[in-house]
Amino acid sequence: MKVTLRQKKISKGRISLYLDFYPPLVDPETKKSTRREFLKLYLYEKPKGVFEKQHNKETKIQAQSICSARQLDIQASRFDFIFKKSKQIDFLHFFKKLANSKWDSDGNHGNWMSAYKYLVRFSHGQCTTADINLQFCEDFKKYLETTHSLKSKTRKLSQNSQSSYFSKFSVAIEEAFKKGYLEENYMLKIDRIKQKETVREFLTLEELKALFNTECESQELKKAAIFSALTGLRWSDLINLTWKEIQYSEINGYFIRFIHEKTDRPQTHNIPEQAVTILGYPKAPDQKIFEGLKYSAWMNLKLSEWVMRAGITKKITFHCFRHTYATLQLSLGTDIYTVSKMLNHKTLKTTQIYAKVIDQRRKEAAERIPDLSEASYQLKISR
Repeated sequence: MKVTLRQKKISKGRISLYLDFYPPLVDPETKKSTRREFLKLYLYEKPKGVFEKQHNKETKIQAQSICSARQLDIQASRFDFIFKKSKQIDFLHFFKKLANSKWDSDGNHGNWMSAYKYLVRFSHGQCTTADINLQFCEDFKKYLETTHSLKSKTRKLSQNSQSSYFSKFSVAIEEAFKKGYLEENYMLKIDRIKQKETVREFLTLEELKALFNTECESQELKKAAIFSALTGLRWSDLINLTWKEIQYSEINGYFIRFIHEKTDRPQTHNIPEQAVTILGYPKAPDQKIFEGLKYSAWMNLKLSEWVMRAGITKKITFHCFRHTYATLQLSLGTDIYTVSKMLNHKTLKTTQIYAKVIDQRRKEAAERIPDLSEASYQLKISR
């Protein structure tokens, strides 16, 4: 039996590399025969520049190496390399099914679906678990780092989008490995794409007081926003909060016992009395506290109008109230470890982002004192 490396012209000026087996290989279980194994390796038909020529050279070497390995496998009567593929699952279908299970929030599900769309475009709509190896995973990472956004032909993906999509891909690879669809978790050998630190907007204590004393067209929105700033709860936790979850004891005061939507971890969370006071008179134990609160464009508009009416020029989203809680706690002297636990962060590294904001604000405040020698000189002139 002979294995030959062959080429086939495909779309977009590319050449696909595949192996030709003669005589055909026959699966002993299904009795089906096959003569081809597509390697998912591509050449530039008309290479331009040093990069494309080097790519073609390295890809041909890689393909020839696979061809030689296949010849040795066949001589040793090892046929798993080809027949195992027929027993593999559609990884794109697996990924999409996994994405559809991530409905803890609209944002998270949308992020998963975006990652899925880029994977579909990268794999040209065809990808089984047999196609996935270390090289495939590394190539997808490079693809995310260099490709253009689906929404723009000129703008590349932001670093945080790259990181987020590759993280979703990593989770899917790990899940496929756990279920036995992959022989190895290739992500253990690949560095993740680092997140770029973003500016986390928050309200000062004075701005929060201004909002509290400013009318909002949606009283439910105002109540939820102030409650979030006083407790640090996320939107997803707020909208599911029921009256029975707010409890009181002589020793601990007011606290909430609930399951975090994002982390799926239980927590007992102490809250101040004023946070409970703004909620009004308790209702049925199983009734949601913010029953009329729903995410919508209208709600975002009312939030923006309320912030503007209070004289605040910052771009404030609902999640900024959680940021406000974190920065206020740190600036008022609460240690970072305690704040991390109160925010239910998995690692202290996440909380340290808020600490950096506080450190920067302190530095700016220190720099506001004018140069003393200059101030002294000006004083002499005035006299």
